[in-house]
Amino acid sequence: PSGTPGPADAAPLTADFVRGQGAARVDALVADARRAAAEAPGAVEQLKAELHRRLVDRLDLKALERIQDEHVLADQVRRAVAEFLRAESTPLSQAERESIVEQVVHEVLGLGPIEPLFRDPKVSDILINGARDIWVEKGGKLHKVATRFRDDAHLMAVIDRIVSRVGRRVDESSPMVDARLPDGSRVNAVIPPLAIDGPVLSIRRFGASITAEQLVGFGAFTNDMLFVLASCVKARLNVLVSGGTGSGKTTLLNALSSFIPDDQRVVTIEDAAELRLQQAHVVRLETRPPNSEGRGEVSARDLVKNALRMRPDRIIVGETRSGEALDMLQAMNTGHEGSMTTVHANTARDAISRLETMCLFSGTALPTKAVREQIASAVQVVVQVSRQTDGTRRVMSVTEVTGMEGETISVQEIFRFRRMGLSPEGRVLGRFEAMGVRPMFAEKLKAAGFELPGALFGAAADAY
Repeated sequence: PSGTPGPADAAPLTADFVRGQGAARVDALVADARRAAAEAPGAVEQLKAELHRRLVDRLDLKALERIQDEHVLADQVRRAVAEFLRAESTPLSQAERESIVEQVVHEVLGLGPIEPLFRDPKVSDILINGARDIWVEKGGKLHKVATRFRDDAHLMAVIDRIVSRVGRRVDESSPMVDARLPDGSRVNAVIPPLAIDGPVLSIRRFGASITAEQLVGFGAFTNDMLFVLASCVKARLNVLVSGGTGSGKTTLLNALSSFIPDDQRVVTIEDAAELRLQQAHVVRLETRPPNSEGRGEVSARDLVKNALRMRPDRIIVGETRSGEALDMLQAMNTGHEGSMTTVHANTARDAISRLETMCLFSGTALPTKAVREQIASAVQVVVQVSRQTDGTRRVMSVTEVTGMEGETISVQEIFRFRRMGLSPEGRVLGRFEAMGVRPMFAEKLKAAGFELPGALFGAAADAY
């Protein structure tokens, strides 16, 4: 191809990257595979996989470690592999040669056969249920793809590469692992014996950060709702984002965090770092699983406790799952206003109930009423998000926690999305509505310099 380095360019690196002499040439393999193509339609694809495997086996992977820049590294691998193919004189078309070169680069430096899926900006999830069963989510809908791994060992090699980059491991003694990719995408892997049909890999992709204004454009919520939520963040109200899996909780949390002033120190705590705060003063902390001896674990609760000693203005917990909920509530109640977290729940009321349950996991024998009082005084706003049947994500409600009535936490809904049916194309139709209730936190926002016009809480808003 145009611009491909010649032998003189590649020779200095080829000696490092390509090793072994006397290996059988692949010409006979190519010819045999093509002759068999009429009888076995997949023979040419099998040929590519076999040639690809041989090339990877003959690359000197230790030489790769000496190059730190990923772009330079990829360029050098391309040169070495292209030179290797030219030396082999294989009867392949130019397009096939280019494809094989890219496959080797993906295998050595990337995610193997799923690298092209990962680079597709329309793909939000890659779900691998085995070497030959791969699904992707595009536009909120799942689709099966023809991409395959050679076998379970090939899939395991990719899983090992991913988790080892972040200092984690996966084996029979630790068959489940959470990790992340360099771009912040979240990875979960489960291997046998827990995964009965072979290794399972789930990747939640995170592409370019989506701004709050873009979310308005996508119909996730209205400008009025954005104004209220942005004012809440700036005025340092504590916000809880609630929703199901894949509903857009992290995306919304990222968008709302953009309204945190740059002069504040923010500490983030996550199981797998995926938040992308743009502020100048951000400290990112990540949990650590136990080692092979069952030691060295650092939980989210440990990090929340430690964060309190780091002089934070705000603490953001990527997801509250267990006993760290109590420590988070205490932080919100003791001078760290404006903190935020997410929780898995189907409604705002369920989110509050889940917080209450998670506080019990802390092992502290607090009375139920005391826990509820902690929640009522700590959390001011609950934002409920949901993924609709047509794949779109929307804010279903913005709810204010108003305090305690007896032994019950009282709430009032400020905005909601009222579903009104489906279009002939299957698109969810509905309307964002203001509930006609002026929130009690309006006075706190006014004191912070953010006046909420009464018209915001009047008639129904935009329809979708």
